[in-house]
Amino acid sequence: MIRQLRHADTGSEVIEMAVVTPLLLLLILGMVDFGFLFQRYVVLTNAAAEGARVASLPGFNQADVQARVAAYALAGGIGPGAGAVTASSEPVSIVTPGGTSPGSRVTVAHVYNFQFVGPIVALVGGSMGGTVTLTSRSVVRHQVAAAP
Repeated sequence: MIRQLRHADTGSEVIEMAVVTPLLLLLILGMVDFGFLFQRYVVLTNAAAEGARVASLPGFNQADVQARVAAYALAGGIGPGAGAVTASSEPVSIVTPGGTSPGSRVTVAHVYNFQFVGPIVALVGGSMGGTVTLTSRSVVRHQVAAAP
């Protein structure tokens, strides 16, 4: 009887491993995908800051800003068509020691849709997943030439 019980649980480790391995792999791949999400967000934030820097310089237009943001995103590993880039300018009053002077503030916003967990779930035969909208924004003061 004891001999039969000992042989009855032979191979149970293999079954436990077969049950746990897909869940463990899904968890690890989910963490990797989340890491890619944060990497993309950092690149998009830096791209928006670079675009705002270009927009704040005199003589640059919307197309120049979009081209610079796209080039930065491409260098960061985000392919072409990395999302919508908008640049806007608004007047502000700049406080100086002698009073106030007119100026402007440039805002560059970059919106990107990241496909989250979709490819990983597709590996196990699911159709779940979706996109996460990442929005980065940078605001700088418009630079003007100094008065002589």
